[in-house]
Amino acid sequence: MNLESYKHVDGVSLHGWYHEDMIRSALSYKPRSDDIFIVTYPKSGTTWMQYVILSILGEGNVPKTFAEYMLTSPHLELFGEEGVEKMPRPGLIKTHLPFHKAPYSPEAKYVCVARNVYDVCVSYYYHTRGLTPISVKDVSFAAFHDMFTTGKLSYGDYFDHVLSWYERRDNPNVLFFTYEDVKKDHQLWVLNIAKFLGENYAQALRKDPELLRKVVNASSLSNMKQIFAGKISASVMNLLNLPSGKALKALQVYRDIWPHMGELHPNEDFVRKGVIGDWKEHFNPELIEKTKAWIKRKTAGSDVMQLWKDIELP
Repeated sequence: MNLESYKHVDGVSLHGWYHEDMIRSALSYKPRSDDIFIVTYPKSGTTWMQYVILSILGEGNVPKTFAEYMLTSPHLELFGEEGVEKMPRPGLIKTHLPFHKAPYSPEAKYVCVARNVYDVCVSYYYHTRGLTPISVKDVSFAAFHDMFTTGKLSYGDYFDHVLSWYERRDNPNVLFFTYEDVKKDHQLWVLNIAKFLGENYAQALRKDPELLRKVVNASSLSNMKQIFAGKISASVMNLLNLPSGKALKALQVYRDIWPHMGELHPNEDFVRKGVIGDWKEHFNPELIEKTKAWIKRKTAGSDVMQLWKDIELP
């Protein structure tokens, strides 16, 4: 993997395809009282949770294209403040920032989702490989594992991020749960999230079983795979060619970055398997032991790993 692809901007480690101006705009953003944030470490089921929340807010109507998805639920660090200003409301702001870097207000709402570290590592590997120049020869999972467990990648160390939000899980404006919780009972968590967003959303779903079914189906993995079919690079480039009424001026800074990233290693689709336990196909005994030692060191004094006590982890 290529460590030279990363940069640090005001204490945040990010891939070179992010622009410094947008990152700083994100870090300085002042939340509105009606802002809703989806907060995750990368590859923790973020897109799925965006669709769950957007389907609740939109009564089962969700973005039908990648561009619509990006504009309806803008990635704060990618688009900066302009993306939020032009977002249709009620909307959803995506961020991967840890608590101490994220725009925080007691008046805004934060939906925080964590996924077990083993599956995150695997999903993040495929994502990172697809952003790695073909000139980099070692794109093995073992090479990425070294980056992952040392925090030398976008958004730094997994546990630094997850623990920063886990410690705020009792804040009244924070809803913290796991990806695995939703996989276990999708409908239950649609209702839980709806209640957190506003009792009116929860009541509407409880009173109308057909609406609840529509919301659950809209955020199904099969539906999302249809929307996100194909390669992310082509979809991202389409954002640069939106008509003037929809285009973000902030995106123009990427015209000199995205088209010139060169030939990259193969990547999988933006939405991958969406399963629990994919790590078993990638971790050998040596990597498992390295991971366990790292987990023990990073989580000393915390019970965060109890979140996954009911699934089969090493």
